[in-house]
Amino acid sequence: MSVLTITDIRIMDPASGRDEIGNIVIENGLIVALGDTPVRGQVMDGHRLTCAPGLIDARVKAGEPGQENLETLASASRAALAGGVTQIVVQPQTVPIIDDLSLVDFIMRKGDALPIDVHVAGALTKGLDGKTMTEIGLMSDAGAVLFASGPEPIEDAQIMRRLMAYSATFNALISNSPVTPALSRGTCAHESDVSARLGLPSAPAISERIMAERDMALAELTGGRLLLDLISSAETVESVRRAKLRDIDVSASVSINHLALNELDIGDYRTFAKLDPPLREERDRQALLRGVEDGTIDIIVSDHDPQSAGRKRLPYAEAANGAVGLELMLPVGLKLAADDEIDLMAYLRAVTVAPADLLGLKGGRLSVGAPADLVIFSETEPWVLDSEQLLSRSKNTPFDDRRMTGRVRHTIKDGRIVYSAR
Repeated sequence: MSVLTITDIRIMDPASGRDEIGNIVIENGLIVALGDTPVRGQVMDGHRLTCAPGLIDARVKAGEPGQENLETLASASRAALAGGVTQIVVQPQTVPIIDDLSLVDFIMRKGDALPIDVHVAGALTKGLDGKTMTEIGLMSDAGAVLFASGPEPIEDAQIMRRLMAYSATFNALISNSPVTPALSRGTCAHESDVSARLGLPSAPAISERIMAERDMALAELTGGRLLLDLISSAETVESVRRAKLRDIDVSASVSINHLALNELDIGDYRTFAKLDPPLREERDRQALLRGVEDGTIDIIVSDHDPQSAGRKRLPYAEAANGAVGLELMLPVGLKLAADDEIDLMAYLRAVTVAPADLLGLKGGRLSVGAPADLVIFSETEPWVLDSEQLLSRSKNTPFDDRRMTGRVRHTIKDGRIVYSAR
C-alpha cells in the first residue's frame, strides 16, 4: 500500500472552486484526503508551490503512425508529462488517417503502454475527404471521444448536416474547422495592415465567422453536439456567446498560441509563428482571453503540431503551419496569469475539468476519490525557453528564447511521480 502526502501546498481545483493551502494525501492511485489533514506515508514538501489537476490536451497531432520522425506517441507522452499534461486526444491526421475502428484500436493499444492516458479523435470522413461519412457509431464504441474534420472543414452544408444528424443518435461530439475555403484558400496570414505590409496572401477574419455561424445553425437544426475547432477572432467569440444564450449545444476551443501571440509576432517573416488559423490582431487576442474567462470558450488546447526544421525554414507562404505545444501549454498560461492577462483559475478550468466534462473523461478534478493525476508547479519561477531542451522530437515553437514565469516541477499520474524537473 503506497501513501504519499504533499504538504503545505496551494490546492487549486477549478471544478469546486477550492483555492487553499493544505495537504494532499494519495493512496493507491487515488486522492484520499485534502486540506487540513494529517501527514501519512512518504512526504513531498509543497511549500510555495501550487497543485492542480493534471492537464487534458484535447488537440495533439502525433506522427505515429506514418511520420515517426516528427513525433511518436512515446515522445509525445514524455513531452506531455514535462508540461503537466496527463491525458491527450490524438487527432486523426496520421498516415493512414484514423478513419476506422481498427486504427482507433491501434492507437489505444499503443497508449495502454504509456504513462499518460491516450484518447482518439476519429475522422469524420474517409481519408478526411470531406465527403464520405465514416462509421462514427463503431468508432465511438471502440473508444473514440470525438470526431474531427482535420485541417480542412466539411465544406458541403448538406454533408455536414447529415454528419451532425447521424452523430446525434450516438451523442457523439463533432469538431469542424471554422474556415470558409472560398475566402481562405491559398492564403497564409490574417487580412490586415500587417499582412499587406509584408505582402502575404491573407484572408479576412469573417471567413471564420461565416463557417462558425453555418455550423451552429446546423447544430440547432439537428440537435447535434458541435465543437468549433480553434476559434481565433473577436467576431467568432461574440457569435458563440450569442449561440450559447440560445441553448445551442456548441463548444469552442482556442490554442494557447492565440491567447499569447498576435500577428506582430510574425515579425520579419518568422515561420515558426506561422499557424493555422493565422495569428490575428491584438483586439482578437484580448477577446479570446475574455472569452475563456467568461466561459464562452470552453477549452484551451496546445494544438501540438510537430514539424521538421526543413518544412519550417522556407519562404513564409511555403512553410508548414504549426507549433509544438505539449510542454508549453501550462508555462505559457502561467505567464499570462503572472502578467494579469487571464485569471489563473479560469485558465486551469479550461485545461482540466472543462475538457474532462466535454469529452466524458475521468480526471480534471482534485477531490476525495478522484484519480491522483496532478501537476505541481511554481507560479513565479523565471526561466528562458530553449527549444533544444524540449522533449518533443520536433522543436518548432514561436516561444523560443522567450522569458517565462512559472514552471512545472512535478507531474503525478495514478499516484506515481512520473516527471520531475531537472
